[in-house]
Formats: sequence, C-alpha cells, structure tokens
Amino acid sequence: MLTLVSQLGHEVISAENGLEAVERFISQRPDLVLLDALMPVMDGFEAARQIKQASGEDLVPIIFLTSLTETGALVQCLEAGGDDFLTKPYNPVILQAKILAFNRMQDMHQTLQQQRDLISQQHQRLLQEQQLAKIIFDRVAHAGSLAAENLRYSQSAYAMFNGDILLAAYKPSGGMHILLGDFTGHGLSAAIGAMPLAEVFYSMTARGFNLRDILVELNSKLSRILPVGIFCCAVLIEVNPDKGLVEIWNGGLPEVLVLGSAGEILHRVASTHLPLAVARSERFDPTPVVLPLATGERLLCWTDGVIESRNLQGEQFGEPRVLALVESYAGQPGAVFDGLLQALEAFHGSPEDDISLLEVVMQAPSVALSVPQAMLFQPDVRQLEAQDWHLAYTFRAASIREHNPLPFLLKVLMEVPGLREHGGSLFTILSELYSNALEHGLLQLDSALKCNYLGFTRYYQARNEGLAALQDAWIRVALDHRPNPSGGVLTIEVEDSGPGFRAMQGGPSALFAAPEADAENHSGSAEGYSGRGLALVKALADELEFNAAGNRVRVVFAWRLGHTAGRPA
Repeated sequence: MLTLVSQLGHEVISAENGLEAVERFISQRPDLVLLDALMPVMDGFEAARQIKQASGEDLVPIIFLTSLTETGALVQCLEAGGDDFLTKPYNPVILQAKILAFNRMQDMHQTLQQQRDLISQQHQRLLQEQQLAKIIFDRVAHAGSLAAENLRYSQSAYAMFNGDILLAAYKPSGGMHILLGDFTGHGLSAAIGAMPLAEVFYSMTARGFNLRDILVELNSKLSRILPVGIFCCAVLIEVNPDKGLVEIWNGGLPEVLVLGSAGEILHRVASTHLPLAVARSERFDPTPVVLPLATGERLLCWTDGVIESRNLQGEQFGEPRVLALVESYAGQPGAVFDGLLQALEAFHGSPEDDISLLEVVMQAPSVALSVPQAMLFQPDVRQLEAQDWHLAYTFRAASIREHNPLPFLLKVLMEVPGLREHGGSLFTILSELYSNALEHGLLQLDSALKCNYLGFTRYYQARNEGLAALQDAWIRVALDHRPNPSGGVLTIEVEDSGPGFRAMQGGPSALFAAPEADAENHSGSAEGYSGRGLALVKALADELEFNAAGNRVRVVFAWRLGHTAGRPA
C-alpha cells in the first residue's frame, strides 16, 4: 500500500501501529489517513477515534483498509470515525478516485470555514455597531422626563432596537408632553425614525410649542425622511395640572382609557387620526380631544403588542381582556398597571411584537413654576443693564390662524440673563393672556361650555371653526423690561381687536371665580374650569388690570436674580 500510494504521487508518512499513527498525526498533520483495521498495540478503530478528536474542526478523511468483509465489521469502521473503506486486494484506480474525491471535499470544507469565519467577524462587528447605536438611541429616547413621579411605564423589546418609543418632557409652563409611538416593523428599520422624532419632540416642547404645532412638525419631518411603508402610530398627550385638562391625539394606536379616581372608565379615546408620516401636510389633522382630568385621575395607554400578544395556543390577549381586567380593579386604580403587567406575563408564551404600557396620573396643580433644563439656551454674555427695552408685536388674522407666537415671544424674554429661571411662570402668563385674547376677545367663546366632556368638545369645535373663519382681527403684545440692581420689572400688555368682555356676562372679573373650590369640584359646574387660567396669572403676577372694555390687560412681573418665581395663590 505504501508503494502504491507513493506511485500515485502522494507524500506518505508511515506508522507501524495505531498508537504510532496517532502520534504522527498529531505531530505532522497529514491531509488524509489510511488505516488498517487490525494493528498491534492499538487497533485501527481506537486510532480513528483519537485522530478524529485531535483533528478538531479540520476535515481529515479516514479510509479504512481492511480484509474484513462482514457487514458488522464494516459498520464498526464507520462508527469509529472512518469516512470510507477499501477491501483487499486494493484497486489503484479506485484508491486514486477516493483520494481525489476527499481532496475536493477538503478544499470545499476549507472554503466554508473561511466564509464562516468571515461571516462571524462581520456579525460581531455588526453587533458592536448595533450596541453602540442602541446606547445612543436609548440616551436620546430617554433624555426627557420619563422618571417623573406621575408616570409609570413598561417596555419589552422583540428585537435589539425597540420599534416602540416613549418620550416625555416638561413644558415651560410646568405641564408635560408625552408621546407613545409604534413604528412599523422591528429592529433597526423600525427604530430609524425615533431619532428625528425625539429631536422635534424635545426641542419644540422646551420652546413652548403646543401639541398641535408639535404634531404638524412631527408629521412633516417624518414624511420627508421615512421611506414608503414606514410610519409611526402614536398617541400624544398634553397634561395641564393647573387647568385640570388633558389633550389626547390618537393616530393609529389602541384606545386610551381615562380612569376616574376610583378606577372606573370615564372615557375611551379611540384612534380618529392617521398615523404620523402617512398623510400629507394639507390632509393631516392635529386636532386633539380635550378632556377635564382631576387630581388622581389617570390615563392608561398601550401599543398593539399588548393586545396582540399570543399565548402558546396562538390565542391573542385582546382588548376585551384588557377592559375586563381594568374593570376588575374597580376601587383600586393604583393596582391596574401592575395587574395588567402580571396578566400579560402569565398569558403570553413568546411575544411577537414590542410591548409598551404607559400610565399617566394627573398631579395636583402647582403655582411654583420653573423652566426645565432643556429650555436654557446658550449663556448670554451681555450685562443685565443693557436689557432696557420696549418691544411691541401685532399679530394679524392670517398669522393668528397659522402660527403660535408664544415660542417666539418666550425666546425674546429668555435672552435676558437671569430671567431664564422664571421661564415657566412667564410662559404661563403669556400663554394665558394670549389664549384669553384669542378665545374670549376675538372668538367670543363662552367658558361656561367647559363643564363636562361634551362641553369641552363643543368648545374646541367652536374654537377651530372660529379660528378658520377669522378675518380683519389682531392681537397686540407689548413687552417692556426695565432692569434694576436686583433683577428687573417686566410689563406685559395684551390687547385684542374684539368688542371686549362687556359682551360676556359678568365682565372680566368673572374670570377669577374660586380656583381653590374648582380644584375640588371635578363634576363641573360652569365655574369648574372657566377662569382657571387668568386666576393662575393673577397668582403669578405682581399686578394685573384690565381696561374698562376688557380687551386690554396689563401684567407687571417683578423678578429678582437667583429667585424662581412662584407666589402663593
């Protein structure tokens, strides 16, 4: 056999017995092994087993050369690790064919190993890049106020990147914006829109834009950058504790439940809008549902993954189970969130989607307002003494219909060093005065409508209709700042072209009706919500006065360096 293999052109390493064959294989690593089944010291079967073990991942074919002809003996050759066998007498043509065949197998095996190693390296590099991207993603997505004590949430990701996104940020006035979103798909493709979404959400909230403005910009930006077929189902919420109001916009997510102080279901806010990045700007509707929400009442919302979660039998959790579970906790509103999480965990076997659950509790109103850190712009090196100025802006009908001037006005004020820490109070004063001029001065809306859910709906329908039809109207805002050694005095005047409050029963003084009692009376007489805004302005300002007609109001706000505004009501 040694001579035959050499004559076929192969380099041969010989061994006298099985033990020597194992030793020479380990030291010289031949490409192919020809073993006699019957050898002294160590037979071929044991030698084959040890050679296979020593070869590791390398493919080293073993051909048994044997005079055994019984089927059992041949099977034993293969079970010991042999890849083929050749019985005596040996046919050189067959032997050469087997050697060449195994050489081709070795070449193919080495190629597969190289490709496997390359794929493994690329996979590790991809995982490292994804881990880095996820760190950045999480820092952006969780840069806001998710740690607020009135929020509880749970998110479980089907893939490394969560297709669900949850954002929360304080408004300059002290309320909060919250966004729960669900992008189509899973993993990186689903999360790719989260970065611009978070950027717009945080920056516009910090600058005082309202929910409608943010929604319009989110839809516009995502429509420009996302490919066809990728969109974001979302719920956006604006919480205003000082007014006892909540605004909810639902575009493609399951119903938002509004729960009372005893855990009863007060309202179910269904999706009435298209998801973000589906409709063009001219067809996009940013109008939210506006509801009264008393201290201790709460919102419960979730993504599709909750109701579409399946158990081992393939059955979906479903919305009826959610509603039944919520109703089962009547009288225990604080236990609903944990109860739903436990029910989901007990129900599903392997989730097929990202799962996000959110609870928002209405907090008690607070007059002490401060600007969030995100609102603080780059430091201004100008001296306070240079901030002695008077500015006046007139916003005409077209501008009033299409734009919100409050972020612009607030940015002007934030240029004053030391005044930035009072940004929350200033934004509240500006927004309430402007809303009062628009809604009651120009549109002549009656706050008495805002006594219940249907009243709020009628009020904001009338507001939208009146705003769309507004012509030949104006609102003038004058800002006068006079610095002093300890701070300064800011005077704000807001005047509108409307007929004044004499057209409204009770005059302007009626707008200050009993805010303390209102906070306790959620069932809602007409006084329950009317007047809260200007009552808050009265509490924050040093002076507040109307002219005789009631269409011009003057507010004086004295501030001191290093003292955050906030006066007892």
